[in-house]
Amino acid sequence: MALTHAQLWKGLDALAARQGLTPSALARAAGLDPTSFNRSKRFGPGEPPRPRWPSTESLTRALDVAGVSLGDFARLARDAASAESVPLLGMAQAGADGFFDDAGYPTGQGWDRTLLPAGGDTRFSLKISGDSMTPLYREGDVVIVDRAVTDVRKGDRVVVRTTGGEVMAKEVTRLTATRVELSSINPAHPPRTLHPRDIDWMARILWVSQ
Repeated sequence: MALTHAQLWKGLDALAARQGLTPSALARAAGLDPTSFNRSKRFGPGEPPRPRWPSTESLTRALDVAGVSLGDFARLARDAASAESVPLLGMAQAGADGFFDDAGYPTGQGWDRTLLPAGGDTRFSLKISGDSMTPLYREGDVVIVDRAVTDVRKGDRVVVRTTGGEVMAKEVTRLTATRVELSSINPAHPPRTLHPRDIDWMARILWVSQ
């Protein structure tokens, strides 16, 4: 069955998200004009607006960059059409003010999006930076966390934001009323110990796109 206009474009968005890229970055990586996959290019003038389709060459280049076959892309596009998206930030951005409200939920401007199956609105995604969690999570991987999931336990992989604005992905090795011990998968990085009052929020990692 042929893909609809909406399915094809949502498939390209999902393809970019799987690579940890925005649609613009995917186009750039494919050697195309960075605006080729922008939302502003998906409809032309007219009333109602006239649908625009990516060229076969543009789509082929994007699939080559992602290492995805046309058949796999078609399945991805159909799945993406029934999916929702969650906000996406880099770890450094997540440490800045203005992206979270007082409860630690995503707010404000400047978020990109990550596609995933439907769920709640307390989830968001973060792009891994650094090598403290390699080989489990690598630079550029996108992790999904849910601020509503509060039952963090020893052994959980989490994203922690400190009251000082530092954001890190770690594994919980000890959790008490007075201390939170966090370790890295990469032994080159020493463990961290924080008092609960020094933690703005801590959310369990639910999913990673690699």
